[in-house]
Amino acid sequence: MPVLSDNQIREQITIEPFSDAQKRPGQISYGVSSYGYDVRVGTLFKIFTNAPTDGGASIVDPKNFDDRNFVTVDTADTGRDHVIIPPNSFALCETVETLDIPRDILVVCVGKSTYARCGIIVNVTPLEPEWRGKVTIEISNTTPLPAKIYANEGIAQMIFFKADAVCGISYADKAGKYQDQTGLVLPKVD
Repeated sequence: MPVLSDNQIREQITIEPFSDAQKRPGQISYGVSSYGYDVRVGTLFKIFTNAPTDGGASIVDPKNFDDRNFVTVDTADTGRDHVIIPPNSFALCETVETLDIPRDILVVCVGKSTYARCGIIVNVTPLEPEWRGKVTIEISNTTPLPAKIYANEGIAQMIFFKADAVCGISYADKAGKYQDQTGLVLPKVD
């Protein structure tokens, strides 16, 4: 599978809003890159806590996820340009961009080196052919210190791989459970 160049990305992938590559002094980079696209983290975060709001103990269970394990923070409401992720914890967030992946392209997401060099790891599962929506991203703070994450700045790079032929069954064909998500979506099992 060849990797798409910046011109091919512009022509074949729908990304809204789309940003060209450019220097943005004082900001973590985002926009089109040589063979990918650097997405931005939005303003809404769900930060993991081990103290549910009702005081009861909880277990992280992907088949029965308890939203009380998170504290919701929207930087647009706080007037801040960042959130703090506690030591050895994580947050879920959403991208600013909405992506629409063609049937012959697979997307793999990797973290940006600026955050990785600070012990902050980004995790996203691959975006399958014909997946659409805003991307929910996990940001892990692997350090013993609080970590600052900047809203509306770069968080991860999407790398686009073009197949030699279209896939037999796309994410849309399967009616995937995360299809057309418009915001931060918690784990669910159908």
